[in-house]
Amino acid sequence: MSHFTNKVAVVTGAGSGIGRALSLDLATKGARLALSDVDTAGLAETVRQCRLLGADVRSDHLDVAERAAMMTYADEVVAHFGSVNLVFNNAGIAYSGDVEVAEFKDIERVMDIDFWGVVNGTKAFLPHLIASGDGHIVNTSSLFGLLAMPSQSAYNAAKFAVRGFTESLRQEMLISKHPVKVTCVHPGGIKTAIARNSTAAAGQDTKALAELFDKRLARTTPEAASRVILRGVQAGRPRVLIGSDARALDALVRLTGSGYQRIVALWPVVCCLGDTSRRDARDHRARTGHRPADQPAAAAQRARHHAV
Repeated sequence: MSHFTNKVAVVTGAGSGIGRALSLDLATKGARLALSDVDTAGLAETVRQCRLLGADVRSDHLDVAERAAMMTYADEVVAHFGSVNLVFNNAGIAYSGDVEVAEFKDIERVMDIDFWGVVNGTKAFLPHLIASGDGHIVNTSSLFGLLAMPSQSAYNAAKFAVRGFTESLRQEMLISKHPVKVTCVHPGGIKTAIARNSTAAAGQDTKALAELFDKRLARTTPEAASRVILRGVQAGRPRVLIGSDARALDALVRLTGSGYQRIVALWPVVCCLGDTSRRDARDHRARTGHRPADQPAAAAQRARHHAV
């Protein structure tokens, strides 16, 4: 897709973060927009800003986990605009908790929104994208769809599933010669409210987790993420990595295979944050008997020797 002028773009999770940034970027590029979110106030603000840019915008309250609602929504969007060219399945939530203590309902909620929301959006709009003659599906996975992290099992499961689903879909479109391109997006730490709005297992300090994410992990703005995504769409790229953290950790997985799991397990602070305080180092050594100040190359070498 070489341009977005007069293309009809569907963006879920448009009320904030990457969804809002994508909506505004697409508005400036002349796209017609179907925007949705469960955050009514946030969505209204996105719509207001897009209309100030002159965009033709349809706005809907939508829970992507509700399959029947999504199917109806797709038909209504096509009836409104006449066609659909782009679908950004972007809505998602975060949850932190070890498998041992996570509740089934919390894991199911993450899967319902982060995975099934993508499936629902894809299935609902795919026939319309094929009919458009120039379609593109953009599904948001995560850096955590490339590597697993402790306490992120539910989120990892959903985002790995999005990656597998999306990559399979792309192959199906190529085999069928349908006029639909498919892109899987893997953002690293983005400066959004996802951590502040996240939930966690009992006993975890969600406020502290959010502050840690905002101060130490969130390195890329939503606006920068949107620019990278839209360049990827225009280039027809199957995979888009966002941020130096996503590129670096993707390289780590490629280099070490399953060995990265030992690096993360033995060196969690450094792997997640890139550096650590003296207090973090002392605490880590007291817990594990390992020095987090070891060089990455040495850690990777140990992991390769122990990889299975």
